[in-house]
Amino acid sequence: MSGPAGALVGYLGLGSNIGERRAHMESAVAALAPHGVEVIASSSVYETEPVGLVLDQPDFLNACLRVRTELGPEQLLDACKAAEREVGREAGGPRHGPRVIDVDLLLLGDLSYSSPRLTLPHPEVSSRRFVLVPLLELAPELSLPSGERLAARLTALGPGQSVRPAGPPLV
Repeated sequence: MSGPAGALVGYLGLGSNIGERRAHMESAVAALAPHGVEVIASSSVYETEPVGLVLDQPDFLNACLRVRTELGPEQLLDACKAAEREVGREAGGPRHGPRVIDVDLLLLGDLSYSSPRLTLPHPEVSSRRFVLVPLLELAPELSLPSGERLAARLTALGPGQSVRPAGPPLV
């Protein structure tokens, strides 16, 4: 999964459920490039029901991006957080609560990585339909660093977690 000059291919998840949701996601895509993150593809956009700790909130728009970067895991996380701030996300708020934008680092090459701030692959990448559906649209054969195929994880989820097509790719 390496590219020229040591660049790695990774995957980011985007989500928004406040205001002009698609516009926030498009702004996040644009905000990544100045931070050393080249967006090379986007999934379609999907409307999804909230999951997690706060279910009483508006539905989300979600998409995944394939990116290329020479940044390491912590620096790429910093770039994602900077893009969130630039689009208008404020620090704090309830975990899994409503948000203008969420930019999650899902996978980076075949790295397994753990620090107090970051775990790769993202701990919920294989358990959330709203991540797996757009991710597999971009890369149907994608596997975790362990070799486990994400398509098998999606099949194993069973019913629930509504994910509905809501628009074309962001790029």
